[in-house]
Amino acid sequence: MGPILHDLAAGTLGFVSEDPTPVSDSPFRSETSVRDAAPQFVLPLVVRIERADPPARTDALETAARAVLTILGDERSAGDGEWAQAMRDWQDARIRKVVRRARGAEWRRAEALPGITVTGKSAEVRVFPPVPLDGWPKDLARLQVSGTDLDDPEPPVHPGPAAPVLWLNPDLGMSAGKAMAQAGHAAQLAWWELSEEERAGWHDAGFALAVRTADPARWPELTGSGLPLVRDAGFTEIAPGSCTVVADHPALRRMR
Repeated sequence: MGPILHDLAAGTLGFVSEDPTPVSDSPFRSETSVRDAAPQFVLPLVVRIERADPPARTDALETAARAVLTILGDERSAGDGEWAQAMRDWQDARIRKVVRRARGAEWRRAEALPGITVTGKSAEVRVFPPVPLDGWPKDLARLQVSGTDLDDPEPPVHPGPAAPVLWLNPDLGMSAGKAMAQAGHAAQLAWWELSEEERAGWHDAGFALAVRTADPARWPELTGSGLPLVRDAGFTEIAPGSCTVVADHPALRRMR
């Protein structure tokens, strides 16, 4: 499938990510549950990667996470909104996210489909309402798996103490595509734990966040903090049950 995140096979900027947490009713857990009997949907994301001007890796991760939050907080995803039923169906089953790459005419065709484009400093990511696993729009389904990865031209600065941070496991060498979906998972876990007031505040702040690799010495503290934690199901790249991202939002810190 041509994502930059492909299905359950390993890839650099391509794969379907489905990640468990230790919470018993989590849609990210790897054990069989009633969610497996429900119709399965996927949240498509497309990242724009032009050959001559690719985005910075960290900015792509942050933009993907903000894209997930943006569609979760969009009025079309709530109540009787046009995307609401698809969003409910997706969240009632396994939470799957697929990131694909586009450039040039591919990107223009993707932008013509219903969705939301989120722009970072160098990255553009378009998120679409969930679709059935076997029901992709043809202009998204034709996007090809890519071996391209992304780099940071300069080391990202350390975020301030008040910033929401998605901390990546320093011991895992995830591809950019894998990390984009993992960051999206972590942002979604944080969103679920916030109150309506806290969500509104984050929305009004443009879903400001940072994605950073944790200091190895601090990683055990983060994973044991009670903050939302993504564990990987092990379908691609890394071992099952690996802790990949901790969602460190200031509002959640105050709850611990």
